[in-house]
Amino acid sequence: MSATGDDCNVPTDICFSFAGFQARGGGTDVHADGWGIAFFEGRGARVFVDPQPSCVSPVAELVRNYPIHSKNVIAHIRKATQGVVALENTHPFMRELWGRYWVFAHNGNLPDFSPELDGSFMPVGQTDSERAFCWLLQNLRQRFGDQVPSQSRLFDTLHQLTLISARAARATICYPTATACSRTVPPCSATSFGRRLLPLHTCVIRI
Repeated sequence: MSATGDDCNVPTDICFSFAGFQARGGGTDVHADGWGIAFFEGRGARVFVDPQPSCVSPVAELVRNYPIHSKNVIAHIRKATQGVVALENTHPFMRELWGRYWVFAHNGNLPDFSPELDGSFMPVGQTDSERAFCWLLQNLRQRFGDQVPSQSRLFDTLHQLTLISARAARATICYPTATACSRTVPPCSATSFGRRLLPLHTCVIRI
């Protein structure tokens, strides 16, 4: 699976860069099991997903020809590991917590990660990625309740939870969180914590 996250200080038209991304989904690359993209606009979010390869997807053509401007964009093309090729298994996934939309996309495979879920957040599909997303949100709600934590506490907790899930799945996760900065956050870059982790798996979360 392949995911990217962009964070800009001004609303940006992504149509030019999207053309290359679209070709990778089954055209110039092997990631042909679906694709998705999320745009944040203020507190709202537009999410487009399609289980077809992005290189032939009518939805991708719609996105490419529609001049959406956004400060925050998460895009993903899928090479399936767990879960069939279907709409419900297509990244990115979105949930609500604390009155804000959370969007999640993940690279890699978590074959040994089977966390218990309490029902507050449940996966719709069969992917390890969506299950991990639900588990992360569940733990945040358990730890902080209805009180929204500070950004530093939030990211420290997400980092700790990511390492826990990595150990449980016998994996190493590269975790480039899309923070409020004025530049693109490339995969496997140092996170906001100043730590660099090995690039076997990647998850991008935007809140």
